[in-house]
Amino acid sequence: MPLCMRTSIDIDDALLAAAKSYAVRSQKTLEAVVEQALRELLSDSSRQLSDAPPIPVFCGLGVQPGVDLADNAALEDLMSARS
Repeated sequence: MPLCMRTSIDIDDALLAAAKSYAVRSQKTLEAVVEQALRELLSDSSRQLSDAPPIPVFCGLGVQPGVDLADNAALEDLMSARS
């Protein structure tokens, strides 16, 4: 049997009621429902993070003088002028 730790957490009343209802319908304990939900959440998160493409990194001198990164129209005009 895996090592277990007892803990206390605050859960929204409506969410707890829904979890208890789900536990009764699925004939599981509330503990089992919470553990299953956490396992699914954590496995999905780690899978999504590992499947994400790498973010490209560019080296250079930074933003050129006169370029405003907050002005989308000006950036589009600048990029169009270069192509």
